[in-house]
Amino acid sequence: MNAEQVWWSHYPAGVGREAQPFPFENLGQLVRAAAERYGERKAETLVLPNGMTASLSFQEVDRLSEDFAAYLRHNLGLQPGARVAIMLPNTLAYPICAFGALKAGCVVVNTNPLYTPRELEQQLQDSGAEMLVVLDHFGDKVAAVVPHTAVKTIMITSIADFFPLLTRTLIKAKLRLSGMIPPLALPFARLPQALQLGARHQAKEAASPAVPARDSLALLQYTGGTTGTSKGAMLSHGNLLANLEQIAEITRIYLNYGDETVLTVLPMYHVIAFTINLLYGFHSGSHSILVPNPRPLKNLEAALKQHEITWMTAVNTLLKALPDESWFRPEMTRKMGGAFAGGMQTHPAVLQRWEAETGCLVIEGFGLSETSPLVTYNAAVRHGERLRRTMPQVGGVGLPLPGTEVRIVNDEGQPVPTGAHGEIVVKGPQVMQAYWNQPEETARTLRDGWLYTGDIGCLDGDGYLQITDRKKDMIIVSGFNVYPNEVEACIALHPDVADVAVVGIPSEDTGEAVRAYVVSKKDITVEELRAHCRRLLVNYKVPTSFSFLAEIPKNAVGKALRRELRATATAQG
Repeated sequence: MNAEQVWWSHYPAGVGREAQPFPFENLGQLVRAAAERYGERKAETLVLPNGMTASLSFQEVDRLSEDFAAYLRHNLGLQPGARVAIMLPNTLAYPICAFGALKAGCVVVNTNPLYTPRELEQQLQDSGAEMLVVLDHFGDKVAAVVPHTAVKTIMITSIADFFPLLTRTLIKAKLRLSGMIPPLALPFARLPQALQLGARHQAKEAASPAVPARDSLALLQYTGGTTGTSKGAMLSHGNLLANLEQIAEITRIYLNYGDETVLTVLPMYHVIAFTINLLYGFHSGSHSILVPNPRPLKNLEAALKQHEITWMTAVNTLLKALPDESWFRPEMTRKMGGAFAGGMQTHPAVLQRWEAETGCLVIEGFGLSETSPLVTYNAAVRHGERLRRTMPQVGGVGLPLPGTEVRIVNDEGQPVPTGAHGEIVVKGPQVMQAYWNQPEETARTLRDGWLYTGDIGCLDGDGYLQITDRKKDMIIVSGFNVYPNEVEACIALHPDVADVAVVGIPSEDTGEAVRAYVVSKKDITVEELRAHCRRLLVNYKVPTSFSFLAEIPKNAVGKALRRELRATATAQG
């Protein structure tokens, strides 16, 4: 029995082998259709740690995103294909700006607000973004970077935007007094005023302008590579719609459209939350509860107390840490059917404890930025108010999504026997178009219609995928990719470092942690090295431990033997 037959054997008769296509040419049409269907129901609710909330309905998100699209077209004159970088945490401004950019035919560039100036500059330069939408908290970082990029317009938004007037005034006053809003020395526009200007143009337009085609570029989702070079995965409207169609096909038997509440803790600039929480959540009529910053985890308390969550996306780190919070109660998940886990392996002990204490099923999958992101998924069915597995495996990543092919191949690209290990390769409508401006990397990764993931795994006789290793050197810290070459390059900039190698080591808290092996020219302290890294790298890339060596073990051509270092680190604990 092949993987496709096994997958569909768990679903009722009449469910097709291919995902049912949506009647949309682009994501803007999907947003408009959801707004018509769900109207004044709440679409997005922002919950601050102190319990203050602000909400937007489906119609409001649609209307405001139309205003933003009109502003991009008329006030800024952005043409289809122009890149718009969105550097926001989970706020009400995010769906408005993302949907608006897509409706205008622009390309969203998801940008991590925690990037250091160096990382931000690198991504803006590579993408050629003409506009940057950023939270006012990060104005100082932007001022240092934008003059060296193609950005012509800086759009500032506040966490207080879209709150009622009195609450908005109080929040802004408190932020100013706390010194959390640095001055921005460059010209900028503010989102509320931009939406007002866009609304005026909207009123004059007799009909919607030309819309993007299905194969038009929608998103540049940046990801590293085995070399550490940052690459923009080019995802089209069709790629993302295909993944949404696939998700809809496998979840429609247990998700109640228009009657679900999703906890959006993972940042929407991460491809998992972008596709599942933002796009699929809006399409399915789910009420999305936005948590701007989940650190510390107590920031989730108000959201979980005020709302009966029915599903969420999560990573191992969150599932492990949440039950240990003193304020957390299992009854907070009494309505939660499933936690869709990805980004990193969910440890079996973490999964079992979470399910035992909360009654909420953990549903794992496998995906990449290059695949919009989902490739495989564990099947589930509704059992009362809860979900249950349809296959006994725990710890695997499921079966290929509808319309998706997964193979295991050897070094020559030839399929290996069932149960044998090899590289995972993927073919399907959700696979990216290419890497942005990187033809050599594209040619290496996309071959004859197959995406070579670099991940190592095996398929059992039922087509169930197990991942046994990952890209040789990549480190996954709380679901975020860390590439050793990038960290090594930063450490090597320190004048007292002669050589360096970076590896991942097991971590109970984050799945993996970064360890740096350093050869120094003279005495240097761990504190000095860590402070040096913090100036250049986002926090999850900064090594949590350093070891000093007389020399780095290398092969005959001088390449660091990271596998040997990892083995040493594991043996040392």
